[in-house]
Amino acid sequence: MTAQRTAAGSVAPHTAEPSGRLALWGAVAAFVLIAAAIAVPAVTGWNVHVRWFPPMHAEWAPRVGPGLPVAIAVGVLVIAYGDRVARTLRWGGLLPVVFAAALAWLLSLALIDGLDGIGTILDHRYEYLGTAREVTDFTATLREYVSRIPFAHPDNWPVHIAGHPPGALLFFYLLVQLGLGSALAAGFVVTVIGATIPIAVLDTMRTLGAETHARRAAPLLAIGPAAIWIAVSGDGMFAAVAAWGIWALARATRAGRHRRVGKTMLWAVLAGLLLGYCVMLSYGLPLLGVLAVAVLIAGRSWWPLPVAAATALAVVLAFAVAGFAWWEAFPVLHQRYWDGVASNRPAAYWLWGNLAAFAISAGPMVGASLAGAVGTAARGFRTPRDEHPSGIRIVLLLTLAGWLMVLLADVSGMSRAEVERIWLPFVPWALLGLSLFSPKVRRVALAVQVVFAIVVQSLLQTGW
Repeated sequence: MTAQRTAAGSVAPHTAEPSGRLALWGAVAAFVLIAAAIAVPAVTGWNVHVRWFPPMHAEWAPRVGPGLPVAIAVGVLVIAYGDRVARTLRWGGLLPVVFAAALAWLLSLALIDGLDGIGTILDHRYEYLGTAREVTDFTATLREYVSRIPFAHPDNWPVHIAGHPPGALLFFYLLVQLGLGSALAAGFVVTVIGATIPIAVLDTMRTLGAETHARRAAPLLAIGPAAIWIAVSGDGMFAAVAAWGIWALARATRAGRHRRVGKTMLWAVLAGLLLGYCVMLSYGLPLLGVLAVAVLIAGRSWWPLPVAAATALAVVLAFAVAGFAWWEAFPVLHQRYWDGVASNRPAAYWLWGNLAAFAISAGPMVGASLAGAVGTAARGFRTPRDEHPSGIRIVLLLTLAGWLMVLLADVSGMSRAEVERIWLPFVPWALLGLSLFSPKVRRVALAVQVVFAIVVQSLLQTGW
């Protein structure tokens, strides 16, 4: 740890950065986990009941497409200039730049498969869009939703409809009603929404008092391997709704600290609406409560909690009044899940294979993020003088909350495989620990993430 003298002559900490060696070991651990998850089924013949490239739902399909040179160019530009731009631009100018970089990255990776990379997957029979086109009365759909979840029903829902509450179907139904029901149009909408994820996460950090670390994290959140799945799956939209819900909650804590009751109420209501809708998007997203508690602790304000919780509950109850009761649907979904392929997927593999799939989706440097956060928390920290007094504390809270959500989802047993897309809402938060490292380490981390993403997208057909 280096030091810098203050004007008064005393020694003040200049940096609280964990070592590059810690980042290296974290990344190596992630790479080893990924390699083991790929190699063990291949070498032993262990059937873990997933498509051809466990731990991912993917197949080997090397290809070169029109988006490849653009992806390389975007990656090189962000590696070369991202940190400088994030450090020097005013905040109001930085966020649009981050959005533009994220959108260019999402589209370029998807376009490695040409225009098919944008919308074809959304047109798959397992997805939401086909059913959304057939719905003529959504309230009637809600009333029959639970009864059509079981395999035994003669007209049971497709996999993704059955496996999610109706909020996801409602989103795509509204796109159809707005004339955006083609696969290509819906794909572009999902991609644009997904590109807002880093904006929400970065502004959450700034709102809570960690602007310096938000700027450090900006390039790493703008581009990374998760884009492969964000651009082609409904879960990318889920991740965006979740991120904006957490952002609104952070804004509510800021207003609460200043006892601005009216603003606190408004922000808390918005947070409750978005986070409540997340519960209607995925059965796994109530885990966002872990992150919400971390935000309230980081914001040092519990004022928003009752309003946000009541509003979120109101969203769930509104669906129940319309015909879909979450608490009735979940046990039915649980039974369908175990009636299907999940019962054949061995826990002995997927308890750690899931973590490998998550490391592929988030990128192997997510291991360095965890190592940096745990290492910093374990040895204690002293805050750089140019940072808000609670800046590092905020990064630790958000990073560790992100990882706790992942671990809880893993041990629940309700996520065996396919987590490279299912856990997208947890990805940006789990990566925030990278902002603790030095500029040199962060630049290397970004280069690893970029190369890894391009290699994965160019060699594997992910199916999502």
